Amino acid sequence: MIDFYTWSTPNTRKVSIALEEMKVPYKVFLVNMKEKEQKLPAFLKINPNGRLPAIVDTDNDDFAVFESGAILIYLAELSGQFMPSDPNGRSEVLQWLMWQMGGLGPMQGQANVFYRYFPEKIPAVIDRYCNETTRLYQVMDTRLKDVEFIAGDYSIADMACFPWVAQHDWSGLTLDDHPHLLRWFETVGERPAVKVGMTVPEPQRPPEKILETAAVVVTK
Repeated sequence: MIDFYTWSTPNTRKVSIALEEMKVPYKVFLVNMKEKEQKLPAFLKINPNGRLPAIVDTDNDDFAVFESGAILIYLAELSGQFMPSDPNGRSEVLQWLMWQMGGLGPMQGQANVFYRYFPEKIPAVIDRYCNETTRLYQVMDTRLKDVEFIAGDYSIADMACFPWVAQHDWSGLTLDDHPHLLRWFETVGERPAVKVGMTVPEPQRPPEKILETAAVVVTK
């Protein structure tokens, strides 16, 4: 069983999609970022960096994993799915996963901050991050002209990228000029596991346990 610590963000939805795709049993533990619960000592024992998501594998001596990319790799290896076994195929998936973690996520995350949340609207800064995210969308579009999914076959690389691309409207961006990316986005978005994963957690549904209760059994 996987204990899944989450809040409603693109990075956490990568993991919920993976859990659904891999059919790995899991329980949801809602960590309220608005209340800064991710900074509570109990959670910092799971993730010293105080960020979401994180998981604890209760079938593996309560082994904790943080950082969304590391979690995706752990789950792929645990389930034996969505990660090629041959070295070249594995490398391609990891390359695109690292590309998302080092580029698409950080750049679009900053676009979200300055376009939506920052109290002062600074056009040059908004343009900088929106333009860079658009450039990264074009990288994906060019890649997806030749392959169905980002690393060839459907993989954790697609699961990592999808929740960010799904926020394009929120970031003030469009997919209209990226037809191959749009085709990929629509294809991935129709997968049943993706549809479910994008709703986890549902804000109106309480978590199965509160954080403080869960932390008692997962910390060591």
